[in-house]
Order: sequence, then C-alpha cells, then structure tokens
Amino acid sequence: MPKYALQQRPLNTYQTRVSVIIPARNETVNIANCIRSVLAQSYPSFLIEIIVVDDHSNDDTADITQALALAYTNVFLIRLNEPDANMAYKKRAIEAGIAKASGTLIVTTDADCSHNTFWLETLVQYQEKTQAAFIAAPVAYITKNKVLSVFQCLDFMTMQGITGASVYKRFHSMCNGANLAYTKAAFEQVHGFAGIDKLPTGDDMLLMHKIYTLHPNDVYYLKSTEAVVTTHPAYNWREFFQQRIRWASKASHYNDKRIFAALLLVYVFNVWVMMIAIAAFFLWKYLLVLAAMLVCKTIVELWFLKPVASFFGMGKWMSWFPPLQPLHILYVIISGWLGKFGKYEWKGREIRRQ
Repeated sequence: MPKYALQQRPLNTYQTRVSVIIPARNETVNIANCIRSVLAQSYPSFLIEIIVVDDHSNDDTADITQALALAYTNVFLIRLNEPDANMAYKKRAIEAGIAKASGTLIVTTDADCSHNTFWLETLVQYQEKTQAAFIAAPVAYITKNKVLSVFQCLDFMTMQGITGASVYKRFHSMCNGANLAYTKAAFEQVHGFAGIDKLPTGDDMLLMHKIYTLHPNDVYYLKSTEAVVTTHPAYNWREFFQQRIRWASKASHYNDKRIFAALLLVYVFNVWVMMIAIAAFFLWKYLLVLAAMLVCKTIVELWFLKPVASFFGMGKWMSWFPPLQPLHILYVIISGWLGKFGKYEWKGREIRRQ
C-alpha cells in the first residue's frame, strides 16, 4: 500500500472548513491535552472548529472544556441532557456535534487522543485529492515496557494493518473511531446513524458500512505518518477485556458479511488451535500438530506485521510477538464469545449484548 506524504502548500490556498467532533465522558485527565493538540494544528485555525460533546460526565470534563471555549473562539461545548434507553450515547454525541457543525468535512476523534501537528492538514489535503466520502486513518498506542501494554500494542497494530490493507484492496471496510473523516454531505445522505441508532456501539464501522454502500469507490484508508493519532491502551486486564468485548459485540450487526465471515474464520481457527492444545495433554502426537500450527501462524503473521510495525515505528516490540501467541489465542476465544453472548461495561455503564 503506497504511503501518502503531505505536500508543501501555501496555507492561504485551503478552503475546506473542518469540524472536529470530540465525544467526551469523564475525561478530566485527557480533555485539555486533546483540545490543545487540535488547536496546535498546522491547518489554518479560522477553518477549524472544535466541538466537544459532554456525555453526562460527573467530573470536571465540561468545566475544563468551557474554560477553553472562553479562551478560544473556535472551541465549543455541547452537553447531552437527555437519557438514552438504547445506551447509544456516543452516537448521540456525534449527532449533536454534527448538527452544530459548520464544516463540510467532519473529523471525529476521542478525548483521550493526541494529534500530530499536521494531522488535519494531511486529512484535508488527502480528501481534496481523492474526493473521498469517508477516510479511515491510523491510530497507535503509546506503549510501555509491560506485558499488557506490549500485548495491546501488537494486537492493535495488527488490526490497523488489516484495516489499511482491506480498505485499500476494497475487500471489506474497517476503521477506528479515534481517527475518522467524512463529508457532512455523505453523513446526511445515509441519514446518519438511522438504522443503527439502537446499538450502543458501532459509531465508526457501522457508519462506514452505510457510507460504503452508497459510495463504494469513495472510501479510503490514509496511510500517512503525519495523520497518525496516538492514544493510551487499557490500564489493566479487566479494562482491556471490557474494551475488546465491546468491539466484538458489533460483529453480528455488520451489513458487510465479508467482515463477519473473516471474523468467524479467525475465531474458528483459534478455537481449533485450543482444541489441539487440549488434546495434546492426552495424546503426545498432537504436540507436533500444535507446534506446526503455532509456527505456521507465527511466521505468516510476522511476515504481515513487519512492514506495519515499521510504519508505526514499533519494530522494537516485535520480539515479544512469538511468546505472546498463546495469550492472544486465549484472548480471541474469550472476547469473541462474550462479545456475542455476554455484557460489558463502558464509561461506567453496564451494557447488555443486543
């Protein structure tokens, strides 16, 4: 997949107005840094508006945002006041932000993210070049030298590689809500989240599928280091599994059944490996089968992941990949099962699988 590099261009030649939508719930620690990283963009500030939508926070998120809104004329705060029976609060927040937005290009990110100085300029330049209706862009974890942190880094980086490759080849459509751009016109053409508004999750991929259905040739993945958004991984194993169960819960709602088929194949393969591992406790000959499967799986995935790690500058963590394979297999089985039949907690809310 070719890499896109930001082209030098006089700032007075830009005309695209951008609305950055930031849904936020209980983000006292992160919200100021997130807003300031958007304020520090190279893209002309008079073409940027930052709309933070406070999702019933019970901390200082709204107060911090309001203080910044008083200091900067292009920062705005919206508060969600009404409860949502379907727990689809993030969709409600994005809808509220877009309703107020004056930009022709909507950019969504998360309140715990930090942004490269050239992030918006790269997104705008790429959108103007391709006339994209929807752009998925790269997200990376800030990684520390701890097992949980490295494990999440490798897992998430692999998903980013699959996302970029699948969108580029138009095999199927994937994305992450921490770094998306789409035209306001496209959002309105598909009637926003209508039809998926009763689901607590899916503000990113399910919307992408709706836009892809209408604009199959206008959905892109932006492979650019200037467009990478960074965020923190989960701080503990419980938080990590809650997050992954939430992600897995979307699977059966994908209209693009190619994604469901791919996810099912991955899940069945990992269950198969686990069954062989259990059988090896009783019949030693299965140890050879298990070893062969793990070696083949690891070689193929390392071959795929090496250029992805190079792009994200994460090559130093690749030595962790082989020994973490058993843990990854177990995690896929557990999160996939609970994503289909269990419940999860997100932002202090318990959400049951629909």
